[in-house]
Amino acid sequence: MKIGIVCYPTFGGSGVVATELGLELSKRGHEIHFITYNQPVRLELISNNVHYHEVNVPEYPLFHYQPYELALSSKLVNMVKQHGIEILHVHYAIPHAYAAYMAKKMLQEEGIYVPIVTTLHGTDITLVGSHPFYKPAVTFSINKSDAVTTVSQSLKDDTLRLFDIKNDINVVPNFIDLEKYNHSFTDCQRGMMANDEEKIITHISNLRPVKRVQDVISVFYNIQKEIPAKLMFIGEGPEKESVELRCQELGIFDKVVFFGRSNEIDKILCFSDLFLLPSQTESFGLAALEAMASGVAVISSNTGGLPEVNIHGESGFLSDVGDIDDMTKNALHILSDENRLKTFKANARKAALKFDLHAIVPQYEAIYQDTLAKCLVL
Repeated sequence: MKIGIVCYPTFGGSGVVATELGLELSKRGHEIHFITYNQPVRLELISNNVHYHEVNVPEYPLFHYQPYELALSSKLVNMVKQHGIEILHVHYAIPHAYAAYMAKKMLQEEGIYVPIVTTLHGTDITLVGSHPFYKPAVTFSINKSDAVTTVSQSLKDDTLRLFDIKNDINVVPNFIDLEKYNHSFTDCQRGMMANDEEKIITHISNLRPVKRVQDVISVFYNIQKEIPAKLMFIGEGPEKESVELRCQELGIFDKVVFFGRSNEIDKILCFSDLFLLPSQTESFGLAALEAMASGVAVISSNTGGLPEVNIHGESGFLSDVGDIDDMTKNALHILSDENRLKTFKANARKAALKFDLHAIVPQYEAIYQDTLAKCLVL
């Protein structure tokens, strides 16, 4: 198949998953065309089966905000005609599904029919999409898609609760390539982050308020009072400065390592004992899954899709949002006994197995084939 993929080319979970999906589909013999305003961050190799097409948005003084949806829909029309793209897979309802529908209608005027598969990732539904200004456009875009998927059952439930959806929705969870998490780093590399007696706690996010990064600091502060520990803080975002200030106020700044955006997340996770993700909401929890794939136990909130990923009492523990005491208790329970820690770490790796890309990507292929078959009947 010739598949066009539209996504945000950023470090966020939706962009990462969309890019990894396209790369794996290319290995399975499909021709993939990424269509977005920048080359996706995980798209390191352009090949005969993988192509990138940049969406340029001309600047006109007439527009207070430049019309990206218009530029994207026009680009999609041109790419479909030039490359014979058979199906469009768009990640996020707006602006991507909205622009894809406009492109689809323009192509129909020329006798070309291209179906749309829309994947909903979370904030396009729970934050942006539910805003009264955007809700009609989101509802329209979902209902006009030829197939719709969500990355968790929780997100599907939210979508059906918040919008008047006429379409069927398939749950296809996020995934990772487990082969990339078979690490063989040396003990001396661990020593660069912490002493032998110290446990390594890790948090990875875009440091937005929804990630509740202040709770990460609170839980770690409680942990280090009982057990020698270091906190690896990975990511950039609006909460970073306040987190650094809080660490100074608590007197733990020397126990927290701020990496910013890192290309060595695999090394950090490989040596980590515990991963903290106390988010206000998570449609799936890809960061938790990446930690679990590295054999790291997870302490997380019980919101959104997290209970579908982090198995309570096995791969880690779930707590109510904001329940610092419960998260601390659970973290100390895991970390205070070496054999118990090893068991949780092994269980985390085992729980991640069902999200391996080799199990998930065929589900997308089946949706593409089914959608194309339905369109041929029409």
